[in-house]
Amino acid sequence: PGMLNMTEKGKEGKIQLPREIFQSLSSQIARVVVTVLNIHQLGMFEEVNQTGQVLDYTVVGITVGETSISGLQDPVQLTFAHGQLPHGVTPQCVFWDLSKGQAGGWSSSGCITQPSDKGTVCSCNHLTFFTLLLNPALDGSTARVLMAVATAGCGVAMVFSVFTIAFCIFLRCRLRSEETLRTNLGLHMNLVGSLFLLNLAFLLNSGLSGGTQPGTCRVLGGLTHYCLLCFFTWTALEGCHLYLLFVKVLGIYIHHYLVKLCLVGWGLPALVVGVAGAISSYGDYSIRSVDNQPIAHLCWITSKRVLVHYITNCGYFGLIFLFNVVVFGVVTQKSCCLQGRGVVQGDRKAWKVAFVAMGLFCLLGATWALAFLTHGTSSAPMLYLFTILNSLQGIFIFIWLVVVYYPKTKETAGSLTHIIRHDKTATVSQ
Repeated sequence: PGMLNMTEKGKEGKIQLPREIFQSLSSQIARVVVTVLNIHQLGMFEEVNQTGQVLDYTVVGITVGETSISGLQDPVQLTFAHGQLPHGVTPQCVFWDLSKGQAGGWSSSGCITQPSDKGTVCSCNHLTFFTLLLNPALDGSTARVLMAVATAGCGVAMVFSVFTIAFCIFLRCRLRSEETLRTNLGLHMNLVGSLFLLNLAFLLNSGLSGGTQPGTCRVLGGLTHYCLLCFFTWTALEGCHLYLLFVKVLGIYIHHYLVKLCLVGWGLPALVVGVAGAISSYGDYSIRSVDNQPIAHLCWITSKRVLVHYITNCGYFGLIFLFNVVVFGVVTQKSCCLQGRGVVQGDRKAWKVAFVAMGLFCLLGATWALAFLTHGTSSAPMLYLFTILNSLQGIFIFIWLVVVYYPKTKETAGSLTHIIRHDKTATVSQ
C-alpha cells in the first residue's frame, strides 16, 4: 500500500459507471472503491485448467457501497488499454465467479467484449472483479482452410467407408467357413460404420448449425457427440478383440460374441449422451478468430458445460488410447514370439509388416491422439496434421483391408487359423 505503481503514459485504463447506480443510492453516502491488483505473485484468481492468460496479470475490482450490484440495464464499461496483442490469441472480458468450482473461476456471463487496436472495452451488467483474458485462438485464414480440408475429407472418407463396408460384406460371404475372419470383418464393419456416421454428423452440423432452432441444435449436438463416442468405443473394442485374438486365444469363442460387442459399441455412447443431454449440455458453440470474429458455428457441448467435454471426450479417449497402446505392444510382442517359434510362415517383407502394424495402430485410433498436441498458439502445424490424417482415415482403412485380406484371402485365412489353433494347443498344454 505504501508503494504505488505508476502507469505508463498512454496505457491508462478507464472505468465508466452508469448513472443508474447512483440514482439507486441518491439518499445515501456510498464509497466507490476501485482495486487494481497485480496477481503475478499473489496466488489468487487462479482457475483450474485455465487456458487463457490474464492481460498484464491485472485484475480490477469495483464496489459501490456495501451492497451487491447486478442486473444493470446500462452496463459498466471498463477499458483495458494495450498495444498489439500477440498473434494467435483473442481477448475475452471475464469476471471472477465464486460459484464455479471450489475456489471460483473466470466467467463471461453478462459481459460483452469489444476489441480495438489500442484497447478492449468490457461492458458488464454487474460489479465485481474483472480482467481481460487472452485465450488461444486461430487466425481466420487458418481456421477457414482447416474447415475446408475437414469438410472435403469427410466427404471422401464417407465414400471410402461405403466401399470398405461393401468389401467386408463381400469377404464375409466368401469366407463362410472361417468364423474368426468373419468376426474380424464384422468388427471392422462396425468401426467403419461409426466413422461414416461421424463424418456425416460433422457435415450436417457444419452445414445446418448456423440457422437452426435451439431445440434442433441440441439434437444435432447430441447426435454428433454420440457418433464421436461410438467411434472411440469401437476403437476400444478393436483393442479388446486383438487382445482376445492373440493373447487370450480361447476367449474369442464366446456365444453371440459380435452381438455383445454391438450392444457395448452402440449402447454405451447412447447412455453417456442421454446423461449429458439431461443436464442440457448441448447447444450453439462458436469458433472465433484472433480478432474475436466468429469463424464457424457448430452444435456441440456448450462452453458452460466444458467439464462434460473434458470427461466424456478427452478423459474417455485418453483412457482408450492408453489401453490400445498397451494392447498394441502386447500383440506386437506376441506376434514376434510366434514368428520366432516358426508358427507364422510365408512372405514377410519389411514393408508389409510395417504397413500392417501401421494399419492396426490406425484402427486403434492413434491419429486422434494428435488432438492432445493441438493446444496453444503455436499448434497450427499440428492442427493441419490432425485434420488431414483424420480426414484420410477412411481411405487408409480401405487400402489396409484390401492389402491384408485380398487377393490372398484363402492364404490369409489359413495362416491366421493355423496361428490360433497352434497357440490354442500350446496354451492348453501349458
